Amino acid sequence: MRFSAAMLATAAAISFTTTSASADGITSDATVSAPALIPTSHFVDQGYIRYPIISPDGQNLVFRERIGNKTFVGIKPVDSDEIKRVGFPKTQRLNWYRWTGNGHILISISSVLKIGDFEFRSSDLAIFDLTAGTTRRLGGNGGSLDGDDIIYQDPNGEFLLMAIQKSIYDYPGVFRINIADGSRTEIVKPQSNIWTWMADDQGVVRMGFAYSPYSTKIFYRRTNDEPFRLISKIREKDSDDEKAESLIDVSRIVSGKDEGYVLSNKDTGRFALYKFNYLTREVGELVFGHPENDVTSFALSDDGSALESVRYTDSRDRILWFDADLKKRQTMLDKTMPDREVWMQSRSRDGKRMVVYTTSPTDPGSYALFEPGARKLHRFAAINDMLEDVQLAETQYLRYEARDGLSIPAYLTLPVGREAKNLPLIILPHGGPFGVRDTLDYNMEVQFLANRGYAVLQPNFRGSESYGEEFYKRGEGQIGRGMQDDLDDGMDWLAKQGVINPSRVCIVGSSYGGYAALWGVIRNPERYRCAASFAGVTDFKSQLKYDGKSLRSRYARAWRDKIRGEEDFDLDSVSPSKNIARLDRPILLAHGDVDSNVPYSQFKKMVDAAKKARKPIESHTYKGEGHGFDDSANQKDWLDRLEAFLALHNPSDVNRVGTVATPPAPAPMAQ
Repeated sequence: MRFSAAMLATAAAISFTTTSASADGITSDATVSAPALIPTSHFVDQGYIRYPIISPDGQNLVFRERIGNKTFVGIKPVDSDEIKRVGFPKTQRLNWYRWTGNGHILISISSVLKIGDFEFRSSDLAIFDLTAGTTRRLGGNGGSLDGDDIIYQDPNGEFLLMAIQKSIYDYPGVFRINIADGSRTEIVKPQSNIWTWMADDQGVVRMGFAYSPYSTKIFYRRTNDEPFRLISKIREKDSDDEKAESLIDVSRIVSGKDEGYVLSNKDTGRFALYKFNYLTREVGELVFGHPENDVTSFALSDDGSALESVRYTDSRDRILWFDADLKKRQTMLDKTMPDREVWMQSRSRDGKRMVVYTTSPTDPGSYALFEPGARKLHRFAAINDMLEDVQLAETQYLRYEARDGLSIPAYLTLPVGREAKNLPLIILPHGGPFGVRDTLDYNMEVQFLANRGYAVLQPNFRGSESYGEEFYKRGEGQIGRGMQDDLDDGMDWLAKQGVINPSRVCIVGSSYGGYAALWGVIRNPERYRCAASFAGVTDFKSQLKYDGKSLRSRYARAWRDKIRGEEDFDLDSVSPSKNIARLDRPILLAHGDVDSNVPYSQFKKMVDAAKKARKPIESHTYKGEGHGFDDSANQKDWLDRLEAFLALHNPSDVNRVGTVATPPAPAPMAQ
């Protein structure tokens, strides 16, 4: 599809349907007949291009590509379909990719290292030469776990600055890496306990963070000619020191200046954008804040001289442009597609070409090339063209009150053509649990379940991202406890409204959501008929050992304390594999065997515990898969297994001919 100038000028020229999000009440349209079952294969029929990024000169695109059961980094000219590909062994997972100059692409990959009984997540950096068509390792991590720690990229693509450990026994120094030949020069020597380095927008290393068990020291300089000097020491007991804590949240330093911007929650408990002095640690005047939600990020112009945009999430992700030209272009796109989220995801350095992404709860999404000067918008790829909007269910944003009075935001999706009354329910908690939340984006699993006749509730339980410090801290130490209560209370609220039948509820999730599903049926078997978990945590003590220093929160550095809560609290008491004897509901358990986020050992712990306790569970291993699905055949298999499992243990009761079957009450599992 190609959009003409007239189409850009007239929003009505492009036909899209609207998706409602209401916090005032639950709505459904029972006048629309229930759609036919959409084949599972249609849900998983993903487009071949995902997450495209345009090159600085606007001539090429790099993107994630899936072919069969393999993932590639693909590169193609904007005006051609000729693709060059970079592949990976099954044991490695693609983390990210980005341009460095016009001729090279940086690629981060991760894998799981096993040393005896211990498992570690390790990352490495590779570089692809577009002209030569070759890939080589870049930087070298000396055997450390963090081999892709880039702190600065030269905009012309000539060099990088990376924090690198010479060996696993050394602290990282900063090296200048030559892109052309991979040679490296040490420019900042390792210093005791400094694990994190920051550079400004001209490549001057300006800050270092030294971590110890009870404090964080922050070192600072303005130029390369100055020595680093200690400007702050944050003791754990002084973690409420706003001036000191703000330094940890600095995400970009402007060259030649001691002033910049920082996200701080000093005034309202919600993160907002303020001016900030790095040297004096003074948080200055407010630049932008949202009345209900955190500001999640901000962007400066390429030279760091001006604020370009801020991002926040209310019911959906949003961006506010301070750059007048980009604001004008965003307005043009929003008017063209008023029923979609429209994102300018990447752009050439001169701004003449942009990659635009559009989506909604009922639209899996499309990518288009936008040329503002020519007023052209050319759609070049879709996430999934097999799904039509009219077949999919609308999602509502709402709130309900938890048992302790906390207001819980959530998303509710009701099956098309069904009255919002006495419906079977799937509770679908998100992963994380901290620093993550659900949004109004399209969700394949939600739409699949709604098409199968289920109401789907996605609670943003306490601790979820972007709702402010108080909401976050109400989640500290509440894994398996208060967070779980929020899921149960959402079920009770919907039952009180008459929307769902409380005796026909299952819980399904992935990652932390998979944990919550397993723990839900173990903790409260009287509530849930069944649970399904993909890549779920089953033993929190071993998971925290595996995560190590990679799990950090901007609200607090002591991640383990946020998970555990009280010092004497035993995480085994809320770990599914440690409480398998209490299981008396059916569970479906699945995991990828090369998962580098939640290692496969978590799956094996649950399977082994169930076998030892003689508890029958349905389990499946997906060979070569990580913390999600790369192979569409495996994705389809998971959804098919999930559908069959739910049909057996919590049938949606509509057989698409109009008859309704009443399912039997849940019975305890056979011992």
